[in-house]
Amino acid sequence: TPSAVNRIKQLQLGAQKAKPGLNQTLKVSVINKGCSGLQYTMDMVTKKEKFDEEVNQDGARLIVDSKAVFTIIGSELDYVRDKLSAKFVFKNPNIKESCSCGQSFSV
Repeated sequence: TPSAVNRIKQLQLGAQKAKPGLNQTLKVSVINKGCSGLQYTMDMVTKKEKFDEEVNQDGARLIVDSKAVFTIIGSELDYVRDKLSAKFVFKNPNIKESCSCGQSFSV
């Protein structure tokens, strides 16, 4: 979504200012964690691994971990703000079940 694109650009700019000369990119991974089995993680990385996928949209660059591609294929990434928090939210059509706290899921 445009909101996610803007936030990714902000993160990349902030990382570039914090560590000039290092080209850092946001990477999405899925790890085994939580009561439903899987959980998203997002980290800044300096390189794309061999089988990772790269997504470029409107000047924002995102790397998807090779092990997460089939789990999140077809998903939409949004960035949502409310009075108490701001966070990335995945709208993933592959999810079969998620825990009541919303932190983990299964496909």
